[in-house]
Amino acid sequence: MSEQRSTLLREPPPDPNKAPIEDVLQVTKLSVFGPDIFTNTRQQWHPPGARGIYGGSVIALCLASASRTVPEDFLIHSCHCYFLLAGSGELPILFHVERVRDGKSYATRTVQARQQGRCIFTTTISFVREGSSGSPDSQVSHAFPMPLGPDGKPVSPPPDTLTDVPDLAAVGPFESNRIEVVNENSPHVHEKKTRQWVRARGKITGGLQAHLNALAYVSDSYFIGTVTRIHKLWRFPFPAADVDKLEPKLRERIRKLNAWEGMGDPKDMIDRPEIGMMVSLDHSIYFHEPRKVKADEWMLSEMDSPWAGDGRGVVTQRIFSKDGTLLATCFQEGVVRLKDESKEKKERESKL
Repeated sequence: MSEQRSTLLREPPPDPNKAPIEDVLQVTKLSVFGPDIFTNTRQQWHPPGARGIYGGSVIALCLASASRTVPEDFLIHSCHCYFLLAGSGELPILFHVERVRDGKSYATRTVQARQQGRCIFTTTISFVREGSSGSPDSQVSHAFPMPLGPDGKPVSPPPDTLTDVPDLAAVGPFESNRIEVVNENSPHVHEKKTRQWVRARGKITGGLQAHLNALAYVSDSYFIGTVTRIHKLWRFPFPAADVDKLEPKLRERIRKLNAWEGMGDPKDMIDRPEIGMMVSLDHSIYFHEPRKVKADEWMLSEMDSPWAGDGRGVVTQRIFSKDGTLLATCFQEGVVRLKDESKEKKERESKL
């Protein structure tokens, strides 16, 4: 039996001259399979407890692939994605790019990410040629401003060195500070927001496209999970009341991570509703200022949810540079189902 591999080609060693996120999002062209087919160069991350690999990596790898089929002066302005099947971290991914349209000002690409012949993810990406919109005097322009802090001033980034970071949040190609829940005590859930500063570890050296790929990657972080934070939903696979029964080191890890994610002390979560299923369905990104994206510098992610119901939730995200420039606006809808306690009780009783 042949050995199962997560990449088609042997994975190269990390490049010391690149940021970790650049290594993660490297794609290899497979000319022998077709003119516009690419594959992941390195194994992709499968978050603990998740159904499949991290969705942001598939979004970013599709963008990395599609960007290699357009001229350099064409930059992404939007992408619209659908998560179809859970991706495996133990199998290679093939990215099939279709050149839908090449115009003077805009170019359109669709990308299918496939594993073992099955489409796990699809996206349509639109690129715009720089300078094709005319002079600034002939354009309409406005932007959402940088959010204000309690002091009435624009929020400022955290220090360069973060401390007391939970071990589960201290790994990976991005670093982030503690999530802040704004308007936490509002009786109106739609008024609550989450804020978090994020940036790629190391220094990105691969040019503008590497920064755009990195932003696409991090845009999926804690996204649909915003619904759990503004509704105070317990997400761990055991009741909040059982935290004190855990082994001391694990108990401390859970408490620290729960607080880091803006959920406070687990004791305050006792008797709160529990998440039964949460998975992303679709994801859209609008890149407003691609030339100003510096993903290895602090970026502010602010999220809120205008609606949840019928087993789904919708979340909006705005990503700002540290100087207050609105870099991107993102939307995501996902399945959000609560644990059905009555159903579990019946199942337990049926086994007695």
